[in-house]
Amino acid sequence: QVQLVESGGGLVQAGGSLRLSCAASGSILRINTMGWYRQVPGKQRELVAHITSGGSRNYADSVKGRFTISRDNAGNSVYLQMNSLKPEDTAVYSCNADLVERGLGYYAVTYWGKGTLVTVSS
Repeated sequence: QVQLVESGGGLVQAGGSLRLSCAASGSILRINTMGWYRQVPGKQRELVAHITSGGSRNYADSVKGRFTISRDNAGNSVYLQMNSLKPEDTAVYSCNADLVERGLGYYAVTYWGKGTLVTVSS
């Protein structure tokens, strides 16, 4: 069994900061990529940021310069530092991991956390 558990969401005023955390646990051989996605009602889920095992990072244009993704490979965790938050950042943020489980060969599967709500007030 593999689980991803997010934390760090909450209510913050515009211009404030939050740091999201996601911890992967279970029988994991390796994690290839981890990322953060967000979704609001009536809109498609969108990629916020992702990071590879080698440290390569990508960001959505809307968060570049404000958000920073980082990864603790030893601890199987990924973080999202969110600065200069805007009301339009309000969404449920979900952690994603592309990983290989122990004993299941070399193919990777995708896991999702349940999400954490970020609300930014104006």
